[in-house]
Amino acid sequence: MRLSDFDVRASVAVSDIDRAAEFYEDRLGLPVVGRGPSAAILEGSRIYGSGGRHALNVYQSTTAGTSQATVATWYVDDLDAVVGELAARGVEFARYDGLDHDDRGITARAGGGRIAWFRDPDGNTFAIESDR
Repeated sequence: MRLSDFDVRASVAVSDIDRAAEFYEDRLGLPVVGRGPSAAILEGSRIYGSGGRHALNVYQSTTAGTSQATVATWYVDDLDAVVGELAARGVEFARYDGLDHDDRGITARAGGGRIAWFRDPDGNTFAIESDR
């Protein structure tokens, strides 16, 4: 049995599960497919679905927001439509020095395609990418 035989999920630490749930559910529109404990916190975690699968574990932790790297990326067909929908829900897109962003925060991706980044309330960074 190999690890590559199994699905993998991204896990994201947040400082307040209720505040995080508002962001992930209401702003991002991700469906809750499971709930559970997080260390010593009963109901301190959520499992969100995306692409028809369990995709993202979000759990309350004292280590929330400590990573400066992108923690998960969605690969989409229509980046403009997805960015527009999220912006309409109040999601703000990040801009990085040294990159040319359009007025919505979309920039060219190395090797072709385009990318946009956003952060959750704890500063965890996510990306949305498209080959177009």
